[in-house]
Formats: sequence, structure tokens, C-alpha cells
Amino acid sequence: MAITLESQAPERSDAVGPAAAAPRRAPRWRGPVLGLLLPLTVALGWELAVHLGWSNGRLVPPPSKVIATIGELANSGDLTRHIVATVSRVAAGFGLGVLAGTLLGAVSGYWGLARQLLDPTVQALRAIPSIAWVPLFILWLGIFETSKVALIAVGVFFPVYLGVMGAIRSVDRKIVEVGRTFRLSGHAMIRRILLPAVLPAYVVALRVGLGLGWMFVVAAEFMGASEGLGFLLIDGQQLGKPAQIVAAIVIFALLGKTTDWLIEIATAPLLRWQDSFGPREGDA
Repeated sequence: MAITLESQAPERSDAVGPAAAAPRRAPRWRGPVLGLLLPLTVALGWELAVHLGWSNGRLVPPPSKVIATIGELANSGDLTRHIVATVSRVAAGFGLGVLAGTLLGAVSGYWGLARQLLDPTVQALRAIPSIAWVPLFILWLGIFETSKVALIAVGVFFPVYLGVMGAIRSVDRKIVEVGRTFRLSGHAMIRRILLPAVLPAYVVALRVGLGLGWMFVVAAEFMGASEGLGFLLIDGQQLGKPAQIVAAIVIFALLGKTTDWLIEIATAPLLRWQDSFGPREGDA
């Protein structure tokens, strides 16, 4: 009897072990569905409140009226024109801001003398409100596209600069010493040690900078723009069209989330080596 029980015990544990060790995988659609749950619930709740007469929906239009306004703008062709104008400005300003912020942030983080020379001035400029740059850029660059792109680039520059400089300065000194022990050249030290250590914080800085780029484009399009989503906001305010204002805000949110998702997807292969805290994508 004892021999029989002992022989059966390993078989039972072998059968249960792999099943217990296998991680539970959530469906791939679970994340997007959960992300849409809150905004859809709020939208449906407000639509129901207006439908039941609890609110007239004049100042805060229901989702059905906002969707109808977006459809009208799309059918007339104005929506595409305004979206293209805004996206092109954000893309140009984001590119310039990322380039300048990455270069100056890397120099300030890697070279102590440059940090002592540049960082106090950059930190002082960072405290200036975005609207304060508007009249100065109009005087310097005119009222057309150049001043708008420059204002967006200013908004993107500061988080990228701070992210790069802070990431380089926070690299573990022990890792750098290991690289020096193995007599890595300067190029190899950057490629094999500094770049992997800086990359996670750099991606976060890019996403923060992109978010500020979408915020600054509104201020930029207040500078006499005749097209763009910011123009739709001003036009809706002046003509008393709250549905048009909310429609422009919704489109801003969708474009901002889409571009942030694109950055996240594009940089995900570069960060697969991370063994970070929390469940991985798709885990329960």
C-alpha cells in the first residue's frame, strides 16, 4: 500500500504542476475595451440625461449632436483640412523640439561644464508661461507658420531636455565603472551602457513632450490661424457653437492618444529587455 501511494504522488504533482505554473493570459481585446469603458459610460450617461430632459444640452451638447457636427465637418471637407494643418504643425514642432532637447540634454548630462553653463538658463526659460512667447514670436517670426511651429517646439523641448539630462545623470556609476574596467571606448560606452540605461526615461520624455506639443498647438493656432483644430475652437466660441467646440476637443483627444500609442508601439521593441514591475501586456 505504501509503495502504491508513493508511486502515485509524483504523477499527480506532475499533472498539476505545469497547469498551475502556466500564466493566465487575458484576451488581447481586454485592454482597449477597459480603456473605452469610462468615456463611453460618461457619454451614454449624458446622452440619457439630455434625452430624459434632465438637461437641455445647450451648453454641453450630447454625444449625438457632437457626432453629427463631426459628420457635417467631414462631409464638407473642412475636417480633413483642419486636421492636416494641426497635425503638420505638431509634427514639425515635435521634430525640432526633440532634436534640440536630445542634443542639449545629452551634452548637459554627459559634460559637467556644459550643464553648469546651460542648465540654469534652461530652467529659467522653462518657468516662462507658453502664452508669454506668443507676442515675441509674432514680432520675430511673423504671424504665419514659422511662429506656430517655433512655439510648439518650445513646448516639446523642455521635457525632452530634462528627461535626457536626468536619465544620463542617474545612470548607475557601478555600470560605468564596469565598462571602464573592460576598456570600452567612448562610442562603445555610449552604445552598450549609456544608451540602454537612458532609453526608458527617454521614451517617457518623448511621450510627455508630445502631449505638451498638442497643448501648445492650441496656443499656436490662436495666433491668427485660418485653419486647424484650434481655429475650430475659436470659431465655435465666437459663433456660439458649443457642439463644434466639443467636437474639436474630442478630435484633439483622439489624435493625441493615437500619436502617443504610435510612439509606444514604435519603441516597444527597444524596451523588451526590461524586467519591470507589474504584469506584462496580455497577462491577467
